[in-house]
Amino acid sequence: MAAGDYAGAVRAGTMAAARLHQALDLRLMVEAQGGSVDVFGAIHTLDLPLLLRPLQGLLGAYLSDPAPGVLVTTQRPMAIQRFTAAHELGHYTMKHLPSLDDESILRRMPMAGAPAEDFQEVEADAFAVGFMMPRWLIQWHAARQGWTVDDFRRPNRVYQLALRLGASYEATCWTLVRHRMIAAALARELQQTQPRELKVALLQDYRPQDYRGDVWLLTERDAGTRIDGSRNDVFVLRLKEHSGGGYIWNIEQLAASGFAVVRDATEAIDGDGIGGPVIRRVTAAPEEGRRGSLQLDERRPWEPDPPLSRLQLDFDLTGPEEEGLSRAERRRLLEAA
Repeated sequence: MAAGDYAGAVRAGTMAAARLHQALDLRLMVEAQGGSVDVFGAIHTLDLPLLLRPLQGLLGAYLSDPAPGVLVTTQRPMAIQRFTAAHELGHYTMKHLPSLDDESILRRMPMAGAPAEDFQEVEADAFAVGFMMPRWLIQWHAARQGWTVDDFRRPNRVYQLALRLGASYEATCWTLVRHRMIAAALARELQQTQPRELKVALLQDYRPQDYRGDVWLLTERDAGTRIDGSRNDVFVLRLKEHSGGGYIWNIEQLAASGFAVVRDATEAIDGDGIGGPVIRRVTAAPEEGRRGSLQLDERRPWEPDPPLSRLQLDFDLTGPEEEGLSRAERRRLLEAA
């Protein structure tokens, strides 16, 4: 039975998400590989039947009879698919009544609007937020990137955090409020900057066919992590290069990983004189594969010695989810083959 008041429903959903994290040992897994909580992977681990289908007027559904199961639409971006899947997982975990869920789950997210009267739905919303965007995960990404709470006053920082959480920009703003990292007034101010503006700024003079994909700003701090994105996503690599000493990043390695270099430039580092390090800024768009590993080495081209620096990370740019098996199920089948 759902809680009898709004605060109690939010608390119950948040606690249920934390318990499932612990039961599945998700924190250890996420911190080991970086990135986001694998919502669809958790559904698969729990042997909860999942159907990915085009749904008219619905984002998802939870069914309990004759057996539990969830449906998630294939007609929305990956961040919304993930939140919907986490919402339906919340219904299952908290043994709720069957539910057909439309866009109200986005408007009703805790801290995003007025309290609702359907406390079962509030519990599932709070579960989704707690499962996808727990405080410890935000702190982990902030520590890895060298961000402080003051950085969350900047739209571009919040956007990059949202990508790493696998959440929408708006949901990330309100989750920072929920965790008392920013004030509600600042969340509203942040949302006056649209993600498209942030993408244009990151891509500088490169103009893609459209701006539906996301733009990941990657640095050496992202080494060893996993980038989980969508087919139209673009990488902007911002790497310190010690070219004064003859060390340069081997950009040709991007082609071996299935990327096309669409922009390549260097930027001076303030305060460094002639011969000092520079910033190599490379924009790369996926051409083929869209799933694999990326490795770049900084070395002297004429020397066989080990590289001075190396950026290596895994990526999966096959989202959003399509009909059939989820991407998590496909990955596990490939790993088992």
